[in-house]
Amino acid sequence: MLFVDETYQDPSSGECRLQIQLYQRVQSLKFVGCSANSKQVKWLVCPEVVLTSDRTLMSNYHRNEFLGFGTCAPPNFVPDWFYSFLFFPPLKSYRGVPMEAPYGLRKIEAQLLKEGFGVVTVSPDRLSDFSAEAKIIGIHTMDPFGIGPASSTLAAILKKEPFLAQHFSALLKSPAVRKAKKNGAKIVVGGPGAWQFRHRPMFAEAHGIDCVVEGEAEAIVGSLFRSILKGEPVPKHIQIEEADAPAIDGIPGIVKPSVNGLVEIGRGCCRGCAFCNVTLRPLRWYPFEKMLREMKVNRDGGINNCCLHAEDVMLYGSKNTLPNEAKLLRLHELVMKNTLSISWSHCSLAAVASSPKLIAGVSDIVQGVQKWWGAEVGIETGSPEIAKKIMPAKAHPFRAEEWPDVVRSGMGLMHDNMLIPACTLIVGLPQEREEDVIKTMELLDDLRSCRSLIVPLFFVPLGRLKDEDWFERAEMTELHKQLLFQCVEHDFRWMGSLIDLAFGGKWYVRFLKEFYKVFAGVAKRRARQAEIEVLQ
Repeated sequence: MLFVDETYQDPSSGECRLQIQLYQRVQSLKFVGCSANSKQVKWLVCPEVVLTSDRTLMSNYHRNEFLGFGTCAPPNFVPDWFYSFLFFPPLKSYRGVPMEAPYGLRKIEAQLLKEGFGVVTVSPDRLSDFSAEAKIIGIHTMDPFGIGPASSTLAAILKKEPFLAQHFSALLKSPAVRKAKKNGAKIVVGGPGAWQFRHRPMFAEAHGIDCVVEGEAEAIVGSLFRSILKGEPVPKHIQIEEADAPAIDGIPGIVKPSVNGLVEIGRGCCRGCAFCNVTLRPLRWYPFEKMLREMKVNRDGGINNCCLHAEDVMLYGSKNTLPNEAKLLRLHELVMKNTLSISWSHCSLAAVASSPKLIAGVSDIVQGVQKWWGAEVGIETGSPEIAKKIMPAKAHPFRAEEWPDVVRSGMGLMHDNMLIPACTLIVGLPQEREEDVIKTMELLDDLRSCRSLIVPLFFVPLGRLKDEDWFERAEMTELHKQLLFQCVEHDFRWMGSLIDLAFGGKWYVRFLKEFYKVFAGVAKRRARQAEIEVLQ
């Protein structure tokens, strides 16, 4: 519980009223009393539902989404306290309530408020202020065990548990969670990382997790929580099938700010890559009005930047793999009128390569406000044969056999238009042969002049390949090792200029930028030393 004091007197009636925006939608506020002069109001916040996430997710990463990848790394040569400051500093909060929170949490929060629940989203380090009388603690997770593609790769190479897995475990073991469990609270876990519990079935029981929700939960979270509050039994693991995914009208708009102003513009993907979970979900696009309302929520909360989130922002408003030029341009005209900066969560190389004039038009709109913007992009392989087998539509409207040329063209257009990609490669894909790895290495050579980061990821069995074997460090060949170091060399080639771009013009990170450069320099020397040792 938490006492909230606020001095305010209504000028018309003299009645005391609570005037704290953060608690405006919390429904379980208990009035404690007024002072004698009727100017001091005291309320007791006793929400029945408390939402939170671990520390690696309760961060805005210094307003740079690229830095969020730092949470996937294990402890290293930088002291943990300083590393967390560099890569995932805590969010600003008001008495334990964060000024912004992960977008997935905000969606669940909005749905619960819509259905009449008393709910508040809180910082994990202040959970004890709210959890004593909570009936349900909902925890949002992205990669709870560090077995996602990026974190499992770094963990395998460095042989340590990633920060994000450490912080998730620490949250469940915290005194606040243990005390809440002792008082009868139920623990519900959901989010993009919920699939990992199928690979760690004993963890939930050992840590007192009552229910894991996997999939888009807006349509079921209200009925699930009502069952819990009534004391009814609920399943240990709920998997929401694609057919039960909510329509756009059934997805609530956020009511409080999201981290870095993230705004969803669509869900699902039409490309059907075999290794991806998202392609199993139906494709849906938000109308302009829905997005603009969420942008206003962020702007009113002091978040003046916007990250457009979809699996392929280039395909906004399209029903296939060809961009809808009119809608994409209109989207960016509207967004850039309502924000100080923009980024994309993801886009596809094929959509960029198919529309050089369109990406130039979008760039003109964006660069009217800022010098560059970024997005996560999947290269995955340089082998036409692998592309044909497991991701034939990723190259569409081109043929899968043309995939390397599609990558070269798309990356070149991004470089020319100041769209900076953080690219992924998948190492150890099923049916991968030595000649496939060589093709990928040849493609990387051709991308040396393209401003980008390229991150190699060990294959993780997801999507239609969920029954395949994981790729393990012990399976790495000499070619795999050379590919990994080739990626490292590419990244350090561009690291200095990317740091300058990312922190340009921000006075408060002038000195912070130098720390990133020092970190990159030390990491580069250690990586090269490791390369020498491995290849000797």
